[in-house]
Amino acid sequence: MPLPDTDAPWPPPRYAAEYRAMRVDDAWYSGDRRRLAEVYDREHLRADGRRRLWGRRPPTPGQRDTRLHIPLAADIANISAALLFSEPPTFTVDDTTAQDRLDELTEASGIANTLLEAAEVAAALGGVYLRVTWDAQLAARPLLTVVHADSALPEFAFGLLRAVTFWHELPSDSATVWRHLERHEPGAILHGLYQGTPDRLGVRVPLTEHPDVAGLADSLTEQGDAIPTGLAELTACYVPNMLPNRARRGSPLGRSDYQGAHDLMDALDTTWSSWMRDIRLARARLIVPDGYLRANGPGQGAAFDQDREVWTPLAIPPTEQGAGITLSQFAIRVAEHQATAEAITRQAVQSAGYSVQSFGLGDATAVTATEVVARERRSMITRDVKARYWAPNVADMLHVMLKLDRLLGFSTVPDERPRVQFGDAVSEDPSTTAQTLALIAQAEAASTDTKVRILHPDWSDEQVQTEVDRIREESGTAVPDPITGAPPAPAGDLGEDEQPFAP
Repeated sequence: MPLPDTDAPWPPPRYAAEYRAMRVDDAWYSGDRRRLAEVYDREHLRADGRRRLWGRRPPTPGQRDTRLHIPLAADIANISAALLFSEPPTFTVDDTTAQDRLDELTEASGIANTLLEAAEVAAALGGVYLRVTWDAQLAARPLLTVVHADSALPEFAFGLLRAVTFWHELPSDSATVWRHLERHEPGAILHGLYQGTPDRLGVRVPLTEHPDVAGLADSLTEQGDAIPTGLAELTACYVPNMLPNRARRGSPLGRSDYQGAHDLMDALDTTWSSWMRDIRLARARLIVPDGYLRANGPGQGAAFDQDREVWTPLAIPPTEQGAGITLSQFAIRVAEHQATAEAITRQAVQSAGYSVQSFGLGDATAVTATEVVARERRSMITRDVKARYWAPNVADMLHVMLKLDRLLGFSTVPDERPRVQFGDAVSEDPSTTAQTLALIAQAEAASTDTKVRILHPDWSDEQVQTEVDRIREESGTAVPDPITGAPPAPAGDLGEDEQPFAP
């Protein structure tokens, strides 16, 4: 399907429901009070006839907005990404030269950080797109980039992405809205520039009309809008955060971690706003008679001097109401607000699929990694589920990167589909590992090779063997051959005619 050539509403009406839901999730993720107020100002009343905290009318001019926002939504997205990619995943292929080039691509491009960013956005908006692109003048390698779900128009078939159109607005010094559309199809990437309005796509114009995309015109084919990739695969993929989408059953788009928790997050903000109101009202205030005020001159009003020590008695009965200074100071309901806020946070976190311990709630006593995993079992289950959505898509994009790397002439390595292995969500404490290895050595229950593998589970066989040889040399257990001076052969490497010495 080509890019549109006629003016049309933008974004397309068929994506209106999805974009509306993402706009609400994005407002919570941003933590911007103004954006929350704008989103909920257009919302209808709740079932109980009341507006949410952020749906209430703003205060009158000159009155301070006392509503308080707690960025729980941002914390949920951050924890989700950290559980998946705080420890960088490992990518492996069988061919040695391809592995070296893959390591170079992932390290030079900082793909671990790219995936960390993508995972956080996916948790907030329900999904994210990974896109492979290139710019030979910028870097001699393909680049893996992130595109947010609210800037994409996908096309699915049987739950699989068959094409996607990315769009973004370009800088403009007038009321005209410039949009760049980038459509990814098997074998080609199409580009188009449009001149329109905030709610209309407008007319299509040559790419050379805007400096930000003028450079793309040199790469287009004779058809005028396509850059061939030479691949049968798409150069983009969609990674859902979680499925199914409860609000739109049957949709291939993932669900946000906030789905169903908007009321809870609004209630949390209401609780904290009420708590801060108690603190404001509880400030100590003095109520004094008019006679205690000192005139500041004609038209200047009167003031009360709090540092004055001697006062002239007033000519009023001592029992008269307001005869003296009265201290007004209200109580702060700390326990009630704290318990309410913690209960709401717990429920919101659990609705998102995480353990409360992941957010600093509960017992904070230092424990081992095994005990951490046990306490945060719900978070670990959610992490494993999300990892199953990420692994095949990341492998596909790395495979596309290796293919493009060869087609573009950046390398000559064979392309293989990499295997993706996620790192540990919780790293073992080094002191605990050392104690374990010491007990194993004391019991003589494992070889040096096994102990090295326990300490370095990510090492290759060659690295393990090198470390074992060093340990034997330093400990004196590796005795060289007295005639040739060669180091002793590893266990199991004796020849057919050689037998170990037996007394």
